[in-house]
Amino acid sequence: MKTIEEFLSDLCSLDIKLWVEENRLRCNAPKGALTPVIKAELAERKAEIIAFIGNNDMALNATNYLINPVQGRENLPISFAQQRLWFIDQLQPGSNVYNLPAAIQIQGLLNVKALEKALNEIVRRHEVFRTSFTVNQGQPVQIIHPNLQLNLPIINLQALPEVEQELEVKRLISQETSQGFKLDEAPLLRCTLLQLAKTEYVLLFTVHHIISDGWSMGVLIQEVAALYQAFAQNQASPLPELPIQYVDFAVWQRQWLQGEVRENLLNYWKQKLGGDIPILQLPTDYSRPPIQTFKGKRKAFSLSADLTEALKTLSRHEDVTLFMTLLAGFKTLLHRYSSQEDILVGSAIANRNSPQTEQLIGFFVNTLVLRTNFTGNPTFRELLRQVRETTLAAYAHQDLPFDLLVEELQPQRNLSHPPLFQVMFVLQNAPTSALKLSGLSLNFLENQTHTAMFDLTLDMQETEAGLVGALEYNTDLFHDTTINRIVEHLQTLLQGIVTNPDVRLSELPLLTELERHKLLVEWNNTQVEYPQNKCIHQLFEAQVERIPDAVAVVFEDEQLTYHELNNKANQLAHYLQTLGVKTETLVGIYVERSHHIIIAILAILKAGGAYIPLDPAYPAERLAFILQDAQMSVLLTQQHLIENLPLAQTQVVCLDTESDSINQQNTYNPISECITANLAYIIYTSGSTGKPKGVLVNHSNVMRLLAATEHWYKFNHNDVWTLFHSIAFDFSVWELWGALLYGGKLVIVPYWLSRSPEDFYQLLVTQQVTVLNQTPSAFSQLIQLEESWGTRKQLSLRLVIFGGEALQLESLRPWFERHGDRSPQLVNMYGITETSVHVTYRPLTKADLELGLGSVIGRPIPDLQIYLLDRYQQLVPMGVKGEMYVGGAGVARGYLNRPELTTEKFIDNPFSDRPNARLYKTGDLGRYLPNGDIEYLGRIDNQVKIRGFRIELGEIEAIISQYPGVRETVVLASSQRIVAYLVPQTEQTLAIEQLRHFLESKLPNYMIPGAFVLLQAFPLTANGKVDRQALPAPDTARPELTAAYQPPQTEVEQTITQIWQTVLQLEKVGIHDNFFELGGHSLLLVQVHSKLRETFSKDLAVLDLFRYPTINSLANYLTQVEPELITTNLPEIVSEKIADGKAQQRKRLQKLKSIQNI
Repeated sequence: MKTIEEFLSDLCSLDIKLWVEENRLRCNAPKGALTPVIKAELAERKAEIIAFIGNNDMALNATNYLINPVQGRENLPISFAQQRLWFIDQLQPGSNVYNLPAAIQIQGLLNVKALEKALNEIVRRHEVFRTSFTVNQGQPVQIIHPNLQLNLPIINLQALPEVEQELEVKRLISQETSQGFKLDEAPLLRCTLLQLAKTEYVLLFTVHHIISDGWSMGVLIQEVAALYQAFAQNQASPLPELPIQYVDFAVWQRQWLQGEVRENLLNYWKQKLGGDIPILQLPTDYSRPPIQTFKGKRKAFSLSADLTEALKTLSRHEDVTLFMTLLAGFKTLLHRYSSQEDILVGSAIANRNSPQTEQLIGFFVNTLVLRTNFTGNPTFRELLRQVRETTLAAYAHQDLPFDLLVEELQPQRNLSHPPLFQVMFVLQNAPTSALKLSGLSLNFLENQTHTAMFDLTLDMQETEAGLVGALEYNTDLFHDTTINRIVEHLQTLLQGIVTNPDVRLSELPLLTELERHKLLVEWNNTQVEYPQNKCIHQLFEAQVERIPDAVAVVFEDEQLTYHELNNKANQLAHYLQTLGVKTETLVGIYVERSHHIIIAILAILKAGGAYIPLDPAYPAERLAFILQDAQMSVLLTQQHLIENLPLAQTQVVCLDTESDSINQQNTYNPISECITANLAYIIYTSGSTGKPKGVLVNHSNVMRLLAATEHWYKFNHNDVWTLFHSIAFDFSVWELWGALLYGGKLVIVPYWLSRSPEDFYQLLVTQQVTVLNQTPSAFSQLIQLEESWGTRKQLSLRLVIFGGEALQLESLRPWFERHGDRSPQLVNMYGITETSVHVTYRPLTKADLELGLGSVIGRPIPDLQIYLLDRYQQLVPMGVKGEMYVGGAGVARGYLNRPELTTEKFIDNPFSDRPNARLYKTGDLGRYLPNGDIEYLGRIDNQVKIRGFRIELGEIEAIISQYPGVRETVVLASSQRIVAYLVPQTEQTLAIEQLRHFLESKLPNYMIPGAFVLLQAFPLTANGKVDRQALPAPDTARPELTAAYQPPQTEVEQTITQIWQTVLQLEKVGIHDNFFELGGHSLLLVQVHSKLRETFSKDLAVLDLFRYPTINSLANYLTQVEPELITTNLPEIVSEKIADGKAQQRKRLQKLKSIQNI
């Protein structure tokens, strides 16, 4: 059993207050805090507790909370919580964000005079209603007015018809709620009475949060009821005078929170919230505004009586409060939605630790930050124990105002998020009274609030019918349908928790049955099977029989008919068979682009073998690795390429020097034992270890790809294709067989021509190409070329198919404006080598550009399935980011000589009842859009963390691509700095200043690139993708800036310049350069501030550096010369600086800077 000190300390942590009155033990506790276990121990140890309190002359620290009335009522300090709201009002005067509105429906014969008298008596009793706020010697203070008369205006709506009356009531409620207050004018309270009929009214009541809170509203209702009852009967007020007022608490709080008390509290919170404070990054429907907005709605819901009782039973069994159980459940939901393991949620606490404050009206409520770690995928029961421990400890240290905590911790700030936490949880336990008055029926009308303080706030309350809740959400982040799903998922999750609290969190149910059916069946209804009884070369041979004299292959000024190509391939195939090539034999192709490549591939397949492409552009090290890894039996090459080959045991066949021997072979189709289950090719892809890995693809994988897509594309003998890509890139598989298995013509693009957009465009025209396959980067160069010409030439394209890398839809705008979106049809196809080229299909239209979509890849092709799973391979909800897993007939065998990696990446398919069904783990991120399309979100490993913020570089690329002057963009991160590489639109000068301002309107500050690098075109790999390794490093001497360079002139300017260059690690800074445009941020600004204070004997504030962001303006300020006007938007500067600047400000600014915390 715990010692009496430990037991009483636990009670204190739970906000349970004990005191002795006339030798009897008295108790006051929040709803639900007194569990059966605690009640039993209180009863058992009652005498011991009374003796302990008496001996120590204490009531659980009650003496620490003894508040005495303050003498005088002028220029008194405000509380820490009030200080925050006061400063926010200085930044946003008259904002309605902190209004606390209520609308009460009254039915019966209302005594209006008695109601007005009751309200005025409350104004007299509670000084907060007679309080206004002003500034005295730079400090906010409160002024208490001795007398104030509150008028109760009456708006008569009796003449309106019922429907119009209802609409007018809603309009007046909305108007009242949205109207702000002037804090320097009392009262910060408004009351209006709407009369609907002789016996029907609506009382509108609005008070500013700076003088009230949720508990206070309960006190107010109690007192209005008591006073109205008395005044309606011409009786005196039954309420005793208040011994203290809120201002007495404010003065006491500042005196008490000093020295050891303050230090002990701070030490605890610093230990709990030290290190990086993670931003909770929930999936949102809309891009997060760069400056936090407060537009909001509320979604009401309820939990059944059975579920409510089950949650209470679980709480009692685990010796926790209902609050702890609901908090743990809500945090589990946030964890499942965000995939983050370190989650902070705010929670309000009444902060009325003295019985003296319980009947006061005022802003007492404090906010606790409750941090939970989800590492290791615990069971819910294990999580609940952690939440209990964290919550109890937080309660024991609840007296530190949240505002002081933010100021002390100095978290990395930005204006797009509140500090420390972005989601709030509340279980209402403030005293509430039933709205009962003699002869009157009263009901609260639903408050359709239009504000949201946080991304999400879950507000729960216990009623006789069960738990009811409201999810308040920011409408600039979330759509209504998303919130409806979140509520459904919470209900499903809570039901799963009470059913089995011992399962791992990842295994708890989240999706409704309807949603599971949609994800698994409706959006993956692709269990189509296609005939796979013929190999690739056999279908080619069928085309030879059908159209022998049609042109099959064109290379420069040479061409081969189907008959000629088949004969040459047959001769080489027979020759290979004499060398021992048969089924599953690996044969390398190391040949420059020409018709020889096509002959070689066909010959290897006809002989029964599988080809391994080796690009002549590969570095020697990569060639050596593939030759060593594959141990291929034969290597086909050309004499002039041999010298580039590393020494190997492979048998080498030079197609040019051994042509005589090859040409002596028979021309009939060779016979082999190859079937569709045999290997067709091995293509090596990049590996995370730096070593490439060979992907094993069968004939059947390729055959079903073409069969599954032909109903969309209708490939035919009139089509002309290009072999644009290296055969070492699997896009070439699609190009090869899309042409040759349908009787089309394949134009082989020489390597040099593929790197010349103008020549390639001309080839498209002269060869009348109808089907073009391109990476977005390569196609962008064709768009740019057309723009530079100003006109377009006569193209024959009917299809342009994208693949290989993420497509930024906005980059297609110039094309759509010239060509429309019907002919050619543009299609985006996502795919990977391990799933046989293509996985999804999404035709594109000009309308897609206006939807602001990211890289939409559509839905899986008919015989594949895509599942979006979390790290524990559980289905994620619609809209939530998950890793893409691909199943179906396109999944390759695995990796050559890499059994462990194959086992890791090719896993059993838990969603299929087919034997040996597998899924490929792609490492790509995506999310479902409401219509079932998938949005590609980049690689898992393309996520970076900069200054504590987790950032998706693809999101920045998507926003930059929306800027009209940008044609292409790539964003990289290097040394804690974001670098944007840009290709401007043709014949346009890209103004970085304007682009930066555009980004500032779209992205949070921490996602704005610190450097911009302009290029005429991006370097491309042999596969036509952007070669990120070849992008130049940003110029540290002078990144792209907005102002012309002007060197420092005066001694002061030179000193400041040296400090900036040192901190920013730049070699050249001009006096008109903006600190933030140079890549500066809050942490660097603090360093500059410290160095400046050491150098200049001037009390320089961090805020001054925001006001004067150039060396010239700052030097003028420091030398007391009138600085030049700064054109930057000052309110945003102030907000940004309050958000970012946290260090070493003088006392006045210390009070200001803690404000931006909501």
